[in-house]
Amino acid sequence: MRFACAVEYDGAGFSGWQRQEHARSVQGAVEQALSFVADHPVRVSCAGRTDAGVHATWQVIHFDTDARRSERSWLLGANANLPGAVRLLQVAPVDKGFHARFSAQARSYRYVILNRAVPSALLRHRVAWEHRPLDTAGMQQGARYLIGEHDFSSFRAVACQAKSPVRTIHRLQLARCGDMLYLDIEANAFLHHMVRNIAGVLMSVGCGDRRAEWVDEVLQHRDRARGGVTAPAGGLYLVGVSYPLGYPLAAGGVLPVYG
Repeated sequence: MRFACAVEYDGAGFSGWQRQEHARSVQGAVEQALSFVADHPVRVSCAGRTDAGVHATWQVIHFDTDARRSERSWLLGANANLPGAVRLLQVAPVDKGFHARFSAQARSYRYVILNRAVPSALLRHRVAWEHRPLDTAGMQQGARYLIGEHDFSSFRAVACQAKSPVRTIHRLQLARCGDMLYLDIEANAFLHHMVRNIAGVLMSVGCGDRRAEWVDEVLQHRDRARGGVTAPAGGLYLVGVSYPLGYPLAAGGVLPVYG
């Protein structure tokens, strides 16, 4: 049988999603817990790999098993064997045609920025921090250049292994609530560090270091060297994955809201 699961995790104590030989990963923790319940080795595939320090309120995975367990048994059994920073939220049977990554039509992220004079003692691993006042309207003006289908070479990591740098951003919105600034972005798929690089460029605009039109210049150069600073990992959350009608887990997780 094949099962799909929604997973929530605090990425602060992990080297990232992907299983690694000599480092603590979210994938490794999930596979170990599911293997205990299944009583055989379990390997999982995810909708989108996240970097070290990045969080998720709605990561989607799938796994195959010969073990006969109820959905409730998978959920409770896995959570009983997971570290406190990782939880399975839902488990549902799916057909063999479902793939957490390749069946996904879109992914959604939220990037959270604390914009005040001093950093937070309590949220230091959960938000990015910028002490200079950020102009939300200016950032939104710059963001409009990124919506649609583009070559995002300027916004991907040098080590990115994607075959094509072309991605389609469906939505990119900014909203302020007190000292907190929320950047919400949805695209068909993302390149390595793409959201964090977009956040870094928009923060340069918000601080007044660059004009809003600079965002388009960066995009057109198709050169990562022109792309500015990569924003910190701690402010980034994977919050949703969209699938075709008929598949379970098509909703999203709780949006992180602070302050």
